[in-house]
Amino acid sequence: MYETFYSLQERPFDLTANPRFLLLTGKHREALRNLQYGLTSRRGLTVLVGEAGTGKTTLVRAVIQGFERHGAKVAYLNNPTLTRGEFYEFLTVAFELDPAAARSKVRLLQDLERKLNMSLAELELSVRATNCLESEGITSAEAPVYLERARQGSERLNAILVAMGAATRVEEAIGSAERTRFDVVQVVASAVDSYRNAFPQRRFTTELSQEPIEIDGAPDLIVQMLDKLIDNAVDFTPVGGEITVRLHGEPAEAVLEVANQGPPLAPEIRGRLFESLWQSRSDRDSRPHFGLGLYIVRLIAEFHGGEASAANLPDDSGASFVVRLARS
Repeated sequence: MYETFYSLQERPFDLTANPRFLLLTGKHREALRNLQYGLTSRRGLTVLVGEAGTGKTTLVRAVIQGFERHGAKVAYLNNPTLTRGEFYEFLTVAFELDPAAARSKVRLLQDLERKLNMSLAELELSVRATNCLESEGITSAEAPVYLERARQGSERLNAILVAMGAATRVEEAIGSAERTRFDVVQVVASAVDSYRNAFPQRRFTTELSQEPIEIDGAPDLIVQMLDKLIDNAVDFTPVGGEITVRLHGEPAEAVLEVANQGPPLAPEIRGRLFESLWQSRSDRDSRPHFGLGLYIVRLIAEFHGGEASAANLPDDSGASFVVRLARS
């Protein structure tokens, strides 16, 4: 009826959103740019809010199609109630991985790493081909710009692959660690003594429990966790600045804190510091830096039945990282 009366070429008002019929009003154009920026900057979640029927799904599909036209592989999940197993299965299908990848997180990451390595190899071949064209004098005004973007993408993808491999190995090592009963006060005290020798340009102070605090866990992992916290503190503490290590016992927990002088934490990053593969800062040579230190801290805390958190010091003179470990 609609097609004949209005001389339309196809049926309008389908239940599935069609980006070809997107009407870009001022607000829709702004939302589209924000979605594009959120995906290209890779800074975390981008939330699009609006009343029903205002075109949110159409905007999302339009952005996805734009990236797919440039060769991107996008997984579009419209069901947020999947179980962990169903989510792994969804990613396996969406990224065309081996069906066995859906069985575990480790296998999924390994297969995804292999697929990304293949994409990286193809990208490097394209960069070499472009270099060959330039050497033969075959170029255009925009060629250097696209070449530089390809090089940056290659470096970023390689950094992601290295970090993914390291994260997978860390998770496997922590998961297979043997548990024993030990005094965490003695372990922390011994570790701090070695930090004083390793970082003589920082001042270390301690406020440790005078009584033993026994927990069930892995002493080596506790030392590794403290290493990561101290490394982070040293990075942001000025020369001559103070790093304080505190440890006290509560009825159900052992509470470890590493506080350092230096710049305070920005509000927008506090909740993301312990995430895996989050780009917290860039190296001096501008290459992407995907630190795993605080992610490892979180994993080790969870292995010991606890959690990790971060906050600014009361006077904003530095930051404080707190790890709570379950007492048995």
